[in-house]
This record gives sequence, structure tokens and C-alpha cells, in this order.
Amino acid sequence: MKEAILYTKMAENMVKCLVCNHYCIIKPGNRGRCGVRENRQGTLFALNYGLTVAAAIDPIEKKPLYHFMPNTDIYSIATVGCNMSCSWCQNWDISQSSKPNKLIDGIFISPEEHVRRAIEYHCPSIAYTYSEPTIFVEYAFDIMKLAHENGLKNVWVSNGYMSKDTINLIVPYLDAANIDFKGPDDEVYKSFCNATAKPVIAAIKQLCDAKVHIEITTLIVPGVNDRYDQLKTLVNTIVKEFGCNIPWHISRFFPAWKMQKTPITELKTMEIAKDLGLQAGIKYIHLGNV
Repeated sequence: MKEAILYTKMAENMVKCLVCNHYCIIKPGNRGRCGVRENRQGTLFALNYGLTVAAAIDPIEKKPLYHFMPNTDIYSIATVGCNMSCSWCQNWDISQSSKPNKLIDGIFISPEEHVRRAIEYHCPSIAYTYSEPTIFVEYAFDIMKLAHENGLKNVWVSNGYMSKDTINLIVPYLDAANIDFKGPDDEVYKSFCNATAKPVIAAIKQLCDAKVHIEITTLIVPGVNDRYDQLKTLVNTIVKEFGCNIPWHISRFFPAWKMQKTPITELKTMEIAKDLGLQAGIKYIHLGNV
């Protein structure tokens, strides 16, 4: 573990975490919503520092990124933990495994070793992915700095719920990101993810202003965000808030975690979403999981 880099100390040994938009106020002996940041006698620690729970080589299109370094491999890593708890999470076994106060799984791999592996396997970039990089920002940050020193690019695959402080910290070393934009308002975020929409919109804007390459992904889930009016509002929000030049990935839902009985997204729903996007002027639209 390692002392957290973004938090403030409060009275009676309490701390306030500044990593994401939950801004958890944590009592001694407790953890934040992510399940991996713990207050130990007035000092906040990232319990997952260095503990890699997944490492793989992927095509960069799997992130998905279609307009950044296409046709290249990307070295991908994760720790356990996430600051959301989306009912449809495909990687719930690692994103939720530390909650509320469970063992932090993983094998220690140093930042230097990750960069060495990326170079050894001829990957020009590193992805912080599978779970949520915001909650292992200390680990990611150390790797990102080394990656840039060695000529590698850095990519975050994120739910976008990071704080402004986290974005300010990482943008000098962040080259691209795919942000999961689940819906235009709190209807989806509050009911299924224990979060809200506005901070995600603000984060995407801040990253765009910092000239980070951004692509957006929306998972279309039956009964959650697949109504025509929801898709229309979603498209209008994307155009209004982000313009028409950010690539939009429309992803197909398959049953997972708490939504095992929810049906697979119909292809015609995916096509409706794509048509609405094209009609609104979005230039690059890609269907995923089809």
C-alpha cells in the first residue's frame, strides 16, 4: 500500500478523499466507496498500490479506441476496485471484489516492470483499464511518468467520475481516454451506478480542453437506457456538450453480474441509436459487441 496523494486531513483523524467526485469523508478504520482507500489513524492509504490483478496485451480497438494509434497492441493493466457499482458490470469480479472491507487481491508488480514488459512485447502504449484507473491513480501515475520517459503513450479507460484534481494530476502524461458515458442525466447513474451524470460531463470537457484524445462509449441496456426518447436525449446531449467530432461507440449489452436475466440488446435498437447520432451530425459512430 501507499499513502494517497489526493486527500485532506480533518478533525478527529477523519479524512476527505479528493480522487473522485464522491469526495468520501472517511472515519478511521473505514474505506471509501471504492473499497481500496482506507483511513488508518488519520492517514489515507491506497491499499491496492502495486497489486496488479490483471495484465494483458490487447488490440487498442478493444478499449475501444478506433482513432488513436489504430492497428497497434496496447499493454493493459488493472487493480481491484471501482468507485461505481454498475449493475451490469462485465468485470465485477475485480471491480467489486474489495467491497466493503475485503482482502485486496493482486500480485505486486513494480511500475518499472510494467513499462519493461510493454517495451519487451512491442506495445507502444499502456492502458489503465478493466476496473477504474481513478481508484489506483497513485500506481497509474507512477507508471505513466515512466512510460512517457520511455516513449510510450498512456490511455485511460474510465467511467469519468474522477475529480478535477485527478485530471489536473494526470493530463501531462495522459494521451488518450475512452470515457463510459452511461446517460445524459441522473436517471441511469443514480438507479444503477450509485453516481451522477454532471461530473462525468464535466470530466469529458476538461479532458477535451486539455487536448487529450477522447472517445466515448455508451452501453445500451434493455430497460435501462434503450427507449427511443432516452436515445434521442442521449444523442442531443452528446452533440450539445461535446460537439460532433468525438467518436461515439455504441456497445451491446450481454447479461452480467446483477442483470443476468436482462435480455441482450436488440440489434435494431443499436441501429436506431446510430441513425439518431448520424442525423444529429456525429461524425464517427461505431457499434460494439455485435
